[in-house]
Amino acid sequence: MFRTRALLVLLGVTGLGLQAELWLSDEGYRKTMNLRTAVAEQRALNETLRARNTALDAEVINLKKGRDAAEERARTDLGMIGKQETFYQVVPVADTPH
Repeated sequence: MFRTRALLVLLGVTGLGLQAELWLSDEGYRKTMNLRTAVAEQRALNETLRARNTALDAEVINLKKGRDAAEERARTDLGMIGKQETFYQVVPVADTPH
C-alpha cells in the first residue's frame, strides 16, 4: 500500500515536472508560439511578394506583346523622344540675390 502511494506520488511529481518544463522552458510552449507567429508573418510577406510578382509578370507579358508599353516605359524611364516629336525643357528662373 505504501509502495503504491509512493509510486503514485513519484509519478505525479514527475508529471508536474514535465508539464512545468513544457510550459515554462524556452524550448517548450513559448517556442511553439514564437514559431507560429514567425510562420504567420512569413505567410503575410509571401502574399505581398506574390502580389508584386503577379504585377511584374503582367508587365513583362505586356512589354513582350505590345510596342506601346515598351515605348511608354522608354519615355518615362529613359527620356525617349519620338522622331516626329519636339522636346521642350522648361527651366525655372533661379532666384538671384539683389
